[in-house]
Amino acid sequence: MYVAVMGYGTVGSGVVEVLSKNHDSIVKRSLQDSLDLKYILDKRVFKGDPNEDKFTTEFDDILNDDSVKIVVETMGGLHPAFEFTSALLKAGKSVVTSNKELVAAKGYELLELAKEHNTNFLFEASVGGGIPIIRPISQCLAANEIDEIAGILNGTTNFILTMMIEKNMAFDDALRLAQENGFAERDPSADIEGHDACRKICILASLCFGKHVYPESVHTEGITGITLEDVAYVHDFGAVIKLLGCAKRMENDKISAFVEPAIVKNGSQLASTSDVFNAILVRGNAIGDVVFYGKGAGKLPTASAVVADVIDCAKHTERRKALGWEQSEDNYIVDYRTIAAPFYVRAAVENKEAAQEAIASTMGEVQYLHRDNAPETELAFVVGTQTEEVLSKALESIEGLKVLSTLRVTDY
Repeated sequence: MYVAVMGYGTVGSGVVEVLSKNHDSIVKRSLQDSLDLKYILDKRVFKGDPNEDKFTTEFDDILNDDSVKIVVETMGGLHPAFEFTSALLKAGKSVVTSNKELVAAKGYELLELAKEHNTNFLFEASVGGGIPIIRPISQCLAANEIDEIAGILNGTTNFILTMMIEKNMAFDDALRLAQENGFAERDPSADIEGHDACRKICILASLCFGKHVYPESVHTEGITGITLEDVAYVHDFGAVIKLLGCAKRMENDKISAFVEPAIVKNGSQLASTSDVFNAILVRGNAIGDVVFYGKGAGKLPTASAVVADVIDCAKHTERRKALGWEQSEDNYIVDYRTIAAPFYVRAAVENKEAAQEAIASTMGEVQYLHRDNAPETELAFVVGTQTEEVLSKALESIEGLKVLSTLRVTDY
């Protein structure tokens, strides 16, 4: 049996390396007589590469070769990854991908194609890199009704927030350090604006709740508005700020789903997840809370997850794995502003005493927070459980108060 790899970047080259380095054990675990790399698709030239004889620039070489049964897609992006993957599945080849953008946007369509053509479309590495999460949710936790899933899904933003929390480093300086260390791209917008985490929570929510969740339907907010003032106030609250992707089962077969910086109380496993590490909390009705932890990216960890899916495909050449979800419908995701929670608020005020009196009469008892060297014109406090809609209206009604930031307080 032969395998092809499309895309020879960080992950693709890692897949080739793992297939070569662990060849004998991989073949044994695949239950095949052989499992060898035949093609590497890339438009670039890699002179002197140990696999130079396997490179091709023509997709049709892979598509039309009946001896290639499994194809690894590590090209990234939607196009031509979607077109290539669709054609391969229609040709009866299994496809393994680490491409979160592809799965988040086109997962339902591709899983339906795999079902129609009795093949497999697997994507363990699309969320959490080398952290096992897709297979545990679909198999190990299958006896549970999953009520909620939440996680730190992006190592770049977690590193930046860690530097702000532990080193008192301003956002711009922390981002620059992340770029210098290779944790952030030259254009970091997909990370710091929350889009990467959004794609991942879409995949997890689709798997957990059984209907496709599209990125454009998920409220997404990044960490660019987080300041050291917020970090200090939240520290006084006994908590930290994390960028979380969250999805929860609601009433009437609907779910909530959003990505935003949120407050996690100290003592939580999510609160203690620092640096470039990821952590994903799954809350099931039988098992309670389970947390999956590790580095969410990296060449070999991600390649490890990809090759594990290759082995799974090799074991299931004559049958499909039961993995998939249904199409979603309109209004499947409820408005995030209607999800009740406690909230942290930081505001500028014209008159502190008058503002506090208005807050008490409007919102009842609140917990005021403190930081060193705070100006007299600044207030920070945590209000009790309510919706963001209600909170916004209450704050707007207070004369002389300007909201600088609000953050949801979680129970993770």
